[in-house]
Amino acid sequence: MLTLTAINDLPIDDRYKGIPGGAPAFPLKELGTRGWNVLRGDVPLPLAVLKESALAHNRRWMQRFLAASGAQFAPHGKTTMAPQLFQMQLEDGAWGITLATMQQVQVARLFGCKRILLANELVDARAIECIVNELARDPSFEFLCLVDSVAGVETLAAAVKRHGSSRPLEVLLEGGIAGGRTGCRSIGEAHEVALAVGRHSPVLALRGVEGFEGIIAEPTPQESAAKVKRFLGFLLEIASWCEEAGLFAPGKVIISAGGSEYFDLVADILPKSGLTRETQIIIRSGCYLTHDSDLFMDLQRKLEERTPSAKDLGAPPKAALEIWSHVLSRPEPTRAILGLGKRDASHESRLPLPVLWFRPGLHKVPQPMPLGHTTFKLHDQHALLNVPEDSPLQIGDLVACGISHPCTTFDKWRLLAMVDERYNITGGVHTFF
Repeated sequence: MLTLTAINDLPIDDRYKGIPGGAPAFPLKELGTRGWNVLRGDVPLPLAVLKESALAHNRRWMQRFLAASGAQFAPHGKTTMAPQLFQMQLEDGAWGITLATMQQVQVARLFGCKRILLANELVDARAIECIVNELARDPSFEFLCLVDSVAGVETLAAAVKRHGSSRPLEVLLEGGIAGGRTGCRSIGEAHEVALAVGRHSPVLALRGVEGFEGIIAEPTPQESAAKVKRFLGFLLEIASWCEEAGLFAPGKVIISAGGSEYFDLVADILPKSGLTRETQIIIRSGCYLTHDSDLFMDLQRKLEERTPSAKDLGAPPKAALEIWSHVLSRPEPTRAILGLGKRDASHESRLPLPVLWFRPGLHKVPQPMPLGHTTFKLHDQHALLNVPEDSPLQIGDLVACGISHPCTTFDKWRLLAMVDERYNITGGVHTFF
C-alpha cells in the first residue's frame, strides 16, 4: 500500500480553486473538519467534487466484475494522477498501477507504489537510468515497460548494461493497429522484436504481450467490437509464437489490454490463449472509478449489450465527478451563462452536461435539471447553455455539470473535494499532473 503522509500534510490555502479567500493555510487532512458545504455557499465556485457514495458503488461494481471474469486489473493512473485514489484501487485488489510517462512513474514511486506497468515504450536514457536505479534500490519494486521495435530493444539493453543492473528489466511485447499508435503491426515484426529481447537475456526479460484496443472506432458498435476481437486474437497469436519459441521469462505470462471501453471483451477473450504456461490477464480501465455523466454512460450501455451477463453485477457504475458553478447571467430568454469553462471541465469529446440545479433558500436538496438545458459552447471560464424560455434558472442558482471523459477533467484540478450525499465536504483529493 502507499504512504500518503506527505499528501495528507500538504498545506492548503486559497491558491487552490474552491478554497475561500483569506482562509489560513491548513493541512489537506483537515479539509473535512472545516464544516464547509458546497450548497450553502461556504466555498467559491466553480468546484469539482467527488461523491463518496458513487465512488464506493463503482469500486464494488468493478470488484464483482473481476470476481466474475477472473481477470486482474492494473488501473490506469493517468486518469486521476491522484495517489489517494490509487490507494483505494490497491485496497480493492489492484495488481498494480498502470502509467504512461516517467513523470507519472516518479509520482507513483514517491508515494510507495510497488508494482508499475508503464504502458509505453521507454527510450530516454535518463529515464532508463532512473528505473534501473529504483530496481537496484528497492528489491520489492516490480516494473514493466513495452517494446515494439528492435531499435527500442537495443536502446533498453544498452542502457541497462551501461548501468550494471543486477536485475533484468522486464518488458511486454506490444502489438499495435495499422494507423494507430505504438505497437508491432504484423506477426513478423513481433517475432523480430521478441527475438531481439531473447538475444539480450538476462539483461532484458520478456514477461508477456500487451496491446491497447481503445482507439478502435468503426462506423457501428458491432463493427468496432468485431475489430477489437480480431486485434485481441492478434495478441494471442503473438503470445503463442513466443511460447513456442521459448522466449518468455520464468513466471506467469502476462497478457494485458483493456482500456475503459472494451475491458469486457478483453476479460472474455484473452484467457482463451491456449498457452500451456500459466497466464495472468490484466485489464487496465482507469475511468471506471469515477465514471462520468455522458460518454461512459453510453459506453456502459454498449458493454451491457455486448456482454449481457454484466447486468447481473447490479446497478452499473455511477457518475462520481461533478463540477458545480453559479448561473452568472441570463442575457437572453433562451440563454444561461455558467461560471465554468475549458479551464474546469473536459470538452474534447462532449461538452459538460447540466444535471442538477439548486437555489439556496428554495431547495433542500439539488433538483434534476429540467429537459432542454444543454451546453452548446465553452469559453475559458464560461459555459453557454441553451435553455427553454420557461427555464427556472435564475442568476445565483447553483448548477452541477456532469462531464465526459474524466481523464481531461482531473488534469484541470489540483484539488477535488470529497462530498457526502448532502454535499458536506468530507475531505480532498490532490492530483499531481
